[in-house]
Amino acid sequence: MTIASVLRRLDVTRFAGVRHLSTKPKFGLLFDIDGVIIRGKQILPPVKESFKRLQGDNGKFRVPTLFVTNSGNSLRSQKAAELSKWIGAEVTESQVVLAHSPLQMFDNLHNKQVLISGQGPITDIARELGFKKTTTIEELVKNFPCLDYINLKKRNPICGPIDPNFPQIEGILLLSEPINWETSLQLMVDLLLTNGMPTGLPTAIPYPHIPVLACNMDLLWASQAPIPRYGHGAFLLCLENLYKKVTGKDMTYVALVGKPSEITYYHANQMLVNHARSIGIDNIDTIYAIGDNINTDIFGANLYDKYLSRYESGEGTKSRSLEKLLGKNMRDPSAKACISILVETGVHQRDSKFIPEHSPRDFLPVDDGLCKPAFIVKDVGQAINLAFKEEKFE
Repeated sequence: MTIASVLRRLDVTRFAGVRHLSTKPKFGLLFDIDGVIIRGKQILPPVKESFKRLQGDNGKFRVPTLFVTNSGNSLRSQKAAELSKWIGAEVTESQVVLAHSPLQMFDNLHNKQVLISGQGPITDIARELGFKKTTTIEELVKNFPCLDYINLKKRNPICGPIDPNFPQIEGILLLSEPINWETSLQLMVDLLLTNGMPTGLPTAIPYPHIPVLACNMDLLWASQAPIPRYGHGAFLLCLENLYKKVTGKDMTYVALVGKPSEITYYHANQMLVNHARSIGIDNIDTIYAIGDNINTDIFGANLYDKYLSRYESGEGTKSRSLEKLLGKNMRDPSAKACISILVETGVHQRDSKFIPEHSPRDFLPVDDGLCKPAFIVKDVGQAINLAFKEEKFE
């Protein structure tokens, strides 16, 4: 994607050199968090000073701003409180999009009994999203002790269910990477093989299997460790391949949310418009998406920009994912373009020979251009400066 292609969908006079500086922004900003604002527990150096540019005299945001992360181990209110400390300005939970946030739109699954997986307050997270009946891995192990078999010291011959009223699992909700991968991988495959009630091997493997919803496809992410660490995408890769190896069939998802999925950027677009209106701005034409990961932040922003381009040309209904997934919950997107900006403070390092490549296989066919950022800058401060310069805004 190039600025020239964006200009064809926007009012060209906005970028003309003779244009006066804007007093009211017609753009919004989406910020990744890990590798952009923080790295591990360390706040990156330009953050607090840079975010002052987004604040008015009253200390409130004067530019529509959202924080979009593939993290999924907290409630939005918790993440908003952390962000407020990190950037030195009040961030509300309505400005936070976590990996699992779009799942609130999947109300057709909210009344199913779902196994939930991840770290943090996962039961509270699931309830906040609208899921009313949940079971944790720990509760599953407690009712089927003999299934947790890898650790020799923990082996228990009782097969269960211990509770005769233990409910059949009707779906799996993968919020973030679990702590004990071996237990989670084993029991999730058990559920997929037994239609959600692992009391014995079925005479035939059910296919399609029970519904699976997953958040966060990051294979790698940047922390304080000197080398990128495995993310939830690595766990999903293990689960998919184990299921394929055992059954010979492909594991399928009802939906994969979190970056780089179109649905996450669509949801962020709607939230960004809500924030714009809360600060007296009617709408936004352009979204600048700032991140450190080519395979998630950049790919996702470019994928959404491609969707917006199709929508503007009247081809939006041909999107494979959004309309099919959202159905009656689908609303018109407001933005006309989504511009990707890559920073070099996280996964992407300009001088490094280590370039993690993994195909975003759930969004095929892949256009090589989707992995190319519109801009590459040093850090979040330069990204904000770039957006202001492009928009002639001060």
